[in-house]
Amino acid sequence: MAISAILQGTALDVEVYGNQPYNENKRGFMGQALKHHTDSRVRKQQRLEARVTPEQKRLIERAAELRGTTVTEFVVASAQQAASETIKEFEVLTLRNEDRKIFVDAILNPPAPNQAARSAARRFKAWRG
Repeated sequence: MAISAILQGTALDVEVYGNQPYNENKRGFMGQALKHHTDSRVRKQQRLEARVTPEQKRLIERAAELRGTTVTEFVVASAQQAASETIKEFEVLTLRNEDRKIFVDAILNPPAPNQAARSAARRFKAWRG
């Protein structure tokens, strides 16, 4: 989904087009993961800690500054987005062209059970009683 927006600042107007992973809120740009998945009324009680190199810290601080967020907000939003994407990668099966056709055909037109499948079904029924 493409987003088209004009951000109005005191000294600068910026036009942003294309797929943007962040939306504007009262503090500037915040990750959609943080904006949509946290509720300000829910008390945050869990903590995360990480040891980073000085270079990593400078990089994260610079990125947070560019987004107009605190380091904590930036790290939480980034980690939550990365976690969601990782889970999606492992939970969603993506098939293309010929693979998709084979998969759909196997679901819609399953082969007749062979001897091994029939034997397994009999054992299962006997086990279940």
